[in-house]
Amino acid sequence: MSGRGPTPITFAVPGDIDALTGGYIYEKSLLIALRDAGWDVAHLRLPGSYPDVTPADEDATIAALAALPADRPILMDGFLTGATDPTKLAQVAAPYVAICHHPLASETGIDPARAARLHEIERANLGRAAHVLVPSPHTAKALTRDYGVRAERLTVALPGLARPALGAVPKAAPPLILAVGQLVPRKGHDVLLKALATLTDLDWQATILGGPTEPTYASELDALRTELGLSDRVTFGGLVGPDVLSTHYAQARLFALATHYEGYGMVFAEALAHGLPIVSCVGGAVPDTVPPDAGLLSPPGDVPAFAAHLRQLLEDPARLSQMADAALAHGRALPTWADTARIASEVLTRVQP
Repeated sequence: MSGRGPTPITFAVPGDIDALTGGYIYEKSLLIALRDAGWDVAHLRLPGSYPDVTPADEDATIAALAALPADRPILMDGFLTGATDPTKLAQVAAPYVAICHHPLASETGIDPARAARLHEIERANLGRAAHVLVPSPHTAKALTRDYGVRAERLTVALPGLARPALGAVPKAAPPLILAVGQLVPRKGHDVLLKALATLTDLDWQATILGGPTEPTYASELDALRTELGLSDRVTFGGLVGPDVLSTHYAQARLFALATHYEGYGMVFAEALAHGLPIVSCVGGAVPDTVPPDAGLLSPPGDVPAFAAHLRQLLEDPARLSQMADAALAHGRALPTWADTARIASEVLTRVQP
């Protein structure tokens, strides 16, 4: 269903919705697509210290949400339901649809006590939600199994995709291995570097794109690159805009991300749309997102297995080409943001008072 809803809705997002991360890109794209479909959507920008929210920011967030009319549904970013004190969020009278990209407690390297507390918070807040929107069947199963969210209160809205223009940018030489993901432990860039260090007998170059979300980890990656003797072959390209990112996808021959866990993995969809074979891991929703004829998956953290998959494709141009064709075919079948908005529209229509 599309078209204007009987009442306006509020899209509540902490921090900068223009931030170039998968979650924010999903929410900004969905907001635009809902407006294009005729919905009156107001963007409510909330304080940006989430998910490690400060007491002052949490109080300001609750005040802003509690001030909304009780008959105006809220689309609520997952940081809010994942990290806000449930007794405080209960003060919000308007019905909210929680967008859960993946449970915050599943973040790699998180302290066990904090993980337990985040699990408790998110379970309680999802329990109060009028509905829960997730980007993948895997996340839906995880919330049903581990967070007590009933299946009838869950809807999967796969991320949309803007179809890229193909063939306008030549492939890089030597072959470019591309990784895209924030410089945080969950993305496994250290595993990728260690795997690449075993492949120096082959001809390749690699670029890792992503912002230094955790500066200490980013510094460790830079030091590891130097220690492994990869400074001349691996580039950290930082956070880039959509045009530069698209150029890198177009130039690459292979996409490699040693992620430990993904709630969906929008970068994999982008890689498929550009016809890139994928080397990754079986964490979270990755096996559901990466088709077996377009990708090779290893256990998270398994450097030898990850390196072996990279070597297989670098040493076998025919197989690399075959997997590239499969990736492109799958990419053409992926949903658009208009498709995502149609699913979200049906949910919003049902939850309106």
